[in-house]
Amino acid sequence: MSSAAPALPVLPATPALPAAVLDDPVELQRFTRFTPGLAESSFQLGGMHCAACAGLIEQALGQVDGVVEARVQAAAQRALVRWDPQRTRASALVAAVAAAGYQAVPDTAAAARGLRQAESRKLLWRLFVAGFCAMQVMMMATPAYVAGPGELAPDLRQLLNWASWLLTLPVLAFSAAPFFASAWSSLKARRIGMDVPVALGIAVAFVASSGAAFDPQGLFGSEPYFDSLTMFISFLLGGRFLEMKARHRAAAALEQALGTLPATAQRLDEQDMPHDVSVHRLQPGDRVRVAVGDAFPADGTLLQGETEADEALLSGESHPVAKRPGAALVAGSLNLGAPVVQRVERTGADTRYEQIVALMREAMSQRPAGARTADRIAGPFLWGVLLLAFGAAAVWLRIDPSRAVWVAVSVLIVTCPCALSLATPAALLSAASALARRGVLLRRIEALENLAVVQQLFVDKTGTLTASRPAWRGLVALQPMPAARQEALLRAAARLAAWSRHPLSQALCEAVPDDGTAATPWHDVRETPGAGLEATDADGQRWRLGSAAWLGRTDGTGAGADATADALQAWFGPVGQPLLSLQFDEALRPDAAAAMAALRQEGIALSLLSGDEPQRVDRLAQRLGIADAVAQATPERKLAALRAAQQQGRRVAMVGDGVNDAPVLAQADVSFAMGQGALVARAQADAVVLSNRLGDVAVARRLARRTVRVIRQNLAWAALYNLACVPLALAGYLPPWAAGLGMAASSAGVVLNAVRLAR
Repeated sequence: MSSAAPALPVLPATPALPAAVLDDPVELQRFTRFTPGLAESSFQLGGMHCAACAGLIEQALGQVDGVVEARVQAAAQRALVRWDPQRTRASALVAAVAAAGYQAVPDTAAAARGLRQAESRKLLWRLFVAGFCAMQVMMMATPAYVAGPGELAPDLRQLLNWASWLLTLPVLAFSAAPFFASAWSSLKARRIGMDVPVALGIAVAFVASSGAAFDPQGLFGSEPYFDSLTMFISFLLGGRFLEMKARHRAAAALEQALGTLPATAQRLDEQDMPHDVSVHRLQPGDRVRVAVGDAFPADGTLLQGETEADEALLSGESHPVAKRPGAALVAGSLNLGAPVVQRVERTGADTRYEQIVALMREAMSQRPAGARTADRIAGPFLWGVLLLAFGAAAVWLRIDPSRAVWVAVSVLIVTCPCALSLATPAALLSAASALARRGVLLRRIEALENLAVVQQLFVDKTGTLTASRPAWRGLVALQPMPAARQEALLRAAARLAAWSRHPLSQALCEAVPDDGTAATPWHDVRETPGAGLEATDADGQRWRLGSAAWLGRTDGTGAGADATADALQAWFGPVGQPLLSLQFDEALRPDAAAAMAALRQEGIALSLLSGDEPQRVDRLAQRLGIADAVAQATPERKLAALRAAQQQGRRVAMVGDGVNDAPVLAQADVSFAMGQGALVARAQADAVVLSNRLGDVAVARRLARRTVRVIRQNLAWAALYNLACVPLALAGYLPPWAAGLGMAASSAGVVLNAVRLAR
């Protein structure tokens, strides 16, 4: 017997989200997924200014007792925390982030939007104060620039310098506060972040300018540069404002796609009276009424009414889907037709909607390999920046002491690697957002880099190239009978098939809809897995629908329930007297041929893997123009084929959907699982194609190549900027304000270039 959980202290959380709310079990489901012994919570972060902030937050969360793992994605400003509910609480995680100088709220649409709005307003105010004061300081400095020798009286010059000093104070204390706060947090954690050289440059520039303003004959000379200082802060804040807006647009687009569940639902009681309840209080078996225009609050089935549902996000289907009583309803899809009553079957994390959200949260919380490499070299690089700046100051103290401070400040500013830190994650997140809108959700965001260099694609046949449901081809009468008799038997078979979820049964029901004219009422229906259906008619005679052996056909056309020849045909008739042979054929996905052609044009070699008979596999391969096809492939043989290609030095990708595809999906350099595929296949894949469109795999490949090009462009631009500007700063040709403008423009250019991928 397990011991009782120890009492946990209630820690203070943010004022908007009290600890009692954060720790409420029902509300916790809004941003937490539970696994045996662990909880996985997602948070939206605020107050981050550079990639180094991610390490500080991870460090703060890691010090909380009970936290197993904390992952922070700086570009998306999200944190994914795995923790032990027996040892800590969600409020403790939020408190730890707050103690580190940042903000955290549960990753739900409403709270995250409020956090973004507050962050936007605060940064806009900081930018306004910096810009307004910079303009006033520039006005005060203009006479010193335009006046000739002796035209500006010393006392007037001194007065203008003092006025500039006063106007710089609010810029330093309010607008530049985030730089100092971030730098202080880094130093307290004994780490060096990218805001350290920026804060140091601002502080040194202000101290030196103050010395020049109040003691013109002193160590710092007589020329203050308050105008350069305030303009630098304005430009830097302007670049961060543009970066923040791009990040907020990406987050808002994701929430618009995924935040469609209603906050409340109308649950019906035993007297069919509706009561408004939180969707988190719904349980399987509840009945809820869904009005026109509302989203279905849970996965379930339609009980009353007929309507149409918009499932564009969840299935990629662009047209409304007709729903009749008994039809499956998916949480998050919109009710477009009429008010209906739904029976709840799955809620919370069990719904397909929440599984999609979990996939996206996992991808958004991952840090790309390039970003992890940047984290490792950031510390040595920034120490090198500081040494370079102090070295430049020491040299200029010998050349021209009055310019030594400004050269050091310019070097500190121009070498801050903000653009380099944004180059990779900004592009990958923009591409992931674009794919999500098409119905392709990335579980591992760095897979895009591998996808761009894929040379060979292995694709499964059944359920991947072919539709999950076979196509109706026709019937063959096994005994002479009139056409009317054939039609009556066919409709009777379709009515019996409606009792089964087997793909052949569903295909028959779809091809021969029940119009109420079938005269055979079925009783005592039972289904034998692998064989078929059996039922009794009104006269007490037993009928069967299924394999040849199930009906007792022994003339060689069917050897047994699992015979391969039976795979796409079924028999119908009384026991031992089959009357009809029902013929089906594999149906290609509508875009399969176009998708394979598009991938060939990309220069990708195609290979077909299937456990089916060679005749069917070869016929399908010929239809799709695939030269390499492997039939009767066991999971081991599929895995061997893929490993053989990898041993030849090829980058390979895999598209599959079944349980037998999971080992191959895990082995591939990049893997896609179809959205309707087995859970184990989706768990092993790098991406899930929720749209079930093979064409989206080709789209993902093209977007991956564009993404890599954009990353290279961003890295090249950031490197060229530093290579060009560092010598200018060392030579004294780049004043601090120009260095600040260049740094802000470089970061903004990298972000704006990456945003193009999301279009």
